[in-house]
Amino acid sequence: MTVGQGYSTIAVIPETEGSWALPLLHERITSFENPIEKAAAQLRLVCQNLSTRPLSLWDAEYGCASFIKQTADIAADKLMRLRSNRLLYGAPPPYTGIGRPRVHGDKFKLNDPTTWWTPDQMLEVLDPKMGQLCLRMWCNLHFQQSAKTNMLVIQVERLDKALMGKAKPLWLVWVGEGIPELCQIWRHYLRRFAVDHWYRFAKQRLHWTLPKLGTREQCERWSDLMPLLTWQLWLARKLVNDRPLPWQKSVTNLTPGRVAQSMGGVLAAIGTPSHPPKSRGKSPGWSTGQPRLRKIRCPIVKKSTTRTKKQQSLSS
Repeated sequence: MTVGQGYSTIAVIPETEGSWALPLLHERITSFENPIEKAAAQLRLVCQNLSTRPLSLWDAEYGCASFIKQTADIAADKLMRLRSNRLLYGAPPPYTGIGRPRVHGDKFKLNDPTTWWTPDQMLEVLDPKMGQLCLRMWCNLHFQQSAKTNMLVIQVERLDKALMGKAKPLWLVWVGEGIPELCQIWRHYLRRFAVDHWYRFAKQRLHWTLPKLGTREQCERWSDLMPLLTWQLWLARKLVNDRPLPWQKSVTNLTPGRVAQSMGGVLAAIGTPSHPPKSRGKSPGWSTGQPRLRKIRCPIVKKSTTRTKKQQSLSS
C-alpha cells in the first residue's frame, strides 16, 4: 500500500480526431473536497475566462443530481454518461387541483425496458467502426434530487451482434441550451476519451507516478509539470520531424508520444539552463552531529457519503 492522491483535470480537446488533450486545470482533490465539488469549481473558473459557451464532456461519475445542481448556473453545455442502473423520472402530470402537485412523473429505469415509453426521436445510423447503431432520445427527464432541471436522455445501442459482443448500450444525458443533431451528439462524447489517453501518457511517458514523493507539496509541484510538458509538446509538434523507431511506421499527424520521441533535436538546439553533471565519487555520508528528523506521519482520511434517513431505514 502506498500514498494515493486524487486529481481532477479539465482539458481542452483541440482536434476532432487523435489523442491530444491539453490540460487547463490539473489540481489535487484535497481531503475536504470530493470529485463533484472540485470539478464544479474548475468548470466555473474555466467558463469565467471563456468568450463562448463550451461543450463539456463528463464520465459516469458526474452523471448525477449533485453535479447537475452544482453546475446549474454555469454557462456551459454538459454531455454526461449515465450508469446503466440509474433511475430517472418523467415530467409530472397536470395538476388536478386536489392535494399537493406532483413533482415526479413515471419512473424511467435504464436497466428495465418495461419502464421505457416511446422515444421522442429514434434514428438508425451506419458507422464505419461501430457498425449499425440505433439512437433513441427521450425528453423532459430528471433525477429525483434535481427535479427542476429537465434533461435529454440518449441511448446508443449496437445492432450488429458480431461487433457488439458483451457491450452494453451507451446512455448519455444532455443539459444545456439547444441540442446538436441526434446523429452527431454521440460522436461528440467519444472525444472525452482523449483525456484518458492523456492520463496514460502522463503516467507512462512523462513519469507522473514514477517518483515516490513523501510530502503533499512535493506531489503537487511534480504534478504541476505535467500540463506544462503537454503544452510544450503541443507547441513543438510542427517544429519536429517524425523519428520512428525501427519497428514503427512513419505518421503525418504526430501523437504526443511521437513528438516527445522527436524532441531530442529541439532540446539540443535550445540548450539547457542546468549545470553540467558532476563527476561521480564516494559520498561523504551523513555529517557528524547533524540531527535526523523522522518522517512526518499523516492521519488516514476515509471519505464516506452521507446516508439519508430513507436509506438508513431501508438498510435496517
